[in-house]
Amino acid sequence: MKKFLTGVAGLALLLLLTLVGFSWHPALADVEQAQQSSFSVEQINKGAILAGIGNCAACHTVNGGGEFAGGLPIVTPFGRVYSSNITPDPETGIGRWSQEVFKRALHDGVRPDGANLFPAFPYTYFSHIKDDDVAVLYAYFMTRPAVKSAPPKNTLPFPLNIRVLQTVWKWLYFDKSPLLPDLSKSEEWNRGRYLAEGVAHCAACHTPRNSLGGERKNASYAGAAIDGWYSPALTSTNPALVIWSESEIYTYLRYGKTQLHGLAIGPMAEVVHIGLAKATNEDVHALAVYFSDLNGAKQNAQNTLAIDTIVAKVTVQSSQVSNLYGDHGAALYVAACASCHSNSATSTNPSRPELGFSATLFAPDPTNFLQVILYGIARKDGSSAMMMPGFETALTNTDIVQMAAYLRRSRTTQPPWLNLENDIATIRLAHQP
Repeated sequence: MKKFLTGVAGLALLLLLTLVGFSWHPALADVEQAQQSSFSVEQINKGAILAGIGNCAACHTVNGGGEFAGGLPIVTPFGRVYSSNITPDPETGIGRWSQEVFKRALHDGVRPDGANLFPAFPYTYFSHIKDDDVAVLYAYFMTRPAVKSAPPKNTLPFPLNIRVLQTVWKWLYFDKSPLLPDLSKSEEWNRGRYLAEGVAHCAACHTPRNSLGGERKNASYAGAAIDGWYSPALTSTNPALVIWSESEIYTYLRYGKTQLHGLAIGPMAEVVHIGLAKATNEDVHALAVYFSDLNGAKQNAQNTLAIDTIVAKVTVQSSQVSNLYGDHGAALYVAACASCHSNSATSTNPSRPELGFSATLFAPDPTNFLQVILYGIARKDGSSAMMMPGFETALTNTDIVQMAAYLRRSRTTQPPWLNLENDIATIRLAHQP
């Protein structure tokens, strides 16, 4: 028995040494803090655009803190990982990082000391960023105001907090294959894919993950629950009444609202109004071209006449359904919602969307709808001229369940949402201080 245990221990040690060997990366030396004058205005401006497309501020800035100073908790099923300070502060930020260190972090998920970064930092996507774009991102971040701020310690339990073990995760889920151009597609499509699969890391939110936190590759862009919201499918499985066409996607990404799908809300509102606001029209259009091909809109385009017919039918139906249902949910809708959400076929207002097209109502997950009903939509998320109040205190859980049931069955052909009471309770709990 003793020999057996000794053999097992020896094998475990051998495996550990092998793992350490394969995961070893050399430490890279600190450098003198880069001078702002060493970067051109053109580099900095290009970097600002890419950092916006990547929505870097969203993860690396806390409310009331310095921009890019880190400290935001990224809640994972395994514990909290706090974002790092990516300002050029030499002590707590990246001020002494060389461009080589910066590139290795993006492309390989490795810190300056050679240890693995946790995949909460989306290096699995950033590995696709071209070297020229890495250089302008480096120029941008090295010219931000330096903020001295060290993030809290992560709360990952043992042994998940051992960075060398991330090598196993990388073997399983980190595909470093280059993102080669698809010569059968247009230059604009390839630009859209490069942005989506690289710096914008769209799949990070829109693709479900397995129990180890790896992407389910057989369900790419199939929709996923994340950070208390639901990121809808970006494929043909999206249940929207009207397909997300190239023009609808462009309008949504550029302005945050469309006639046929509603408003950008939650984290997506920040992506649109803060991140993509810095992007050029050409890059936003390239994203629209890529995703409209991904969801089959190119192959299944609806003509203008067909859409006009659908709009007319939906708005007429919406004006009548309140009279067709005598339940409590319908009465609540008439009292609290109808005055703002009434539309006509000739005048649909995307700032006060027609709920017969609402992406939140058609989604298989009720989370976004419930978040909006409970906590509303701020002006910065919807429109400078419009906002929606929350009904957190005005409506009981039972009220919201009945209103949701009414709207789901009267505005869509989707199956009813189940277990809404539990979902509402969970959302309310998450908003408690």
